[in-house]
Amino acid sequence: MPGTLYIVATPIGNLEDITQRALRILREVDLIACEDTRHTRKLLNHFGIETKTISYHEHNERERADELCALLESGKNVAIVSDAGTPLISDPGFRVVNLAAEKGIPVVPVPAASALVAALSASGLASDQFFFAGFLPPRANPRIAALEKLRSIDATLIFYEAPHRIAATLRDALAVLGDREAVIARELTKLYEEFARGKLSKLIERFSDAKHARGEMVLMIAGAQSIAPHEQGVPSAQLAERVGELENEGMDSKAALKKAARELGLKRDEAYRMMLTQKNRRSR
Repeated sequence: MPGTLYIVATPIGNLEDITQRALRILREVDLIACEDTRHTRKLLNHFGIETKTISYHEHNERERADELCALLESGKNVAIVSDAGTPLISDPGFRVVNLAAEKGIPVVPVPAASALVAALSASGLASDQFFFAGFLPPRANPRIAALEKLRSIDATLIFYEAPHRIAATLRDALAVLGDREAVIARELTKLYEEFARGKLSKLIERFSDAKHARGEMVLMIAGAQSIAPHEQGVPSAQLAERVGELENEGMDSKAALKKAARELGLKRDEAYRMMLTQKNRRSR
């Protein structure tokens, strides 16, 4: 008989959030596959768990999936854990779960903490429907293109974001989506846990200051139906049209964009991102 592959959720910060079932499984399995063995060993040591560990991350996922499934087929029980929260949610693990399922090996979830669910539950934004998009691209143009694809979704949008990119992501979100209500959940379950709420424009002001942009972050933005047409700001098409008119009058593109932004009440950076958005639309 094959063994069982357990997908074990671990705390995202506060160690009290681990479940009794997770502790039992981690003690009883033959092997724990970890995103970072050193990080997981701290957790295991805290609870006096001595089970053997092995690394399983994005750089060795393909080879390790075959190795772990071979162990499972031989009758060994294996647990997968990530550095924090529920494995496979924007973390490695898909390959081994998919391969185990193909081979008829039992795959059993052991649920507990998940940053996106914890953040949404306390956000105050609509939670009956949501769209989790993981991490947005780190570079501006691909990030804008990704946001464009999400613009018309009615559900609350949820992203994970790094602190050094949060201000740029907020600016791009404002340019593409309009000035929607949003919430940033920071350092969930930890000592400095914080929920920052307000329009995207307000959050930009706060998180442009590096002292506020610290820790693990979940960004949540209200869906398309939550924002009234008069609140959506200047359409990028209107800006592009005015820039074109000024260029036809003899202005160079930089001066035309600056003047159009001033006339429409936009900041220059915001206007520039809106022009990129319009350009991306025309290129598709």
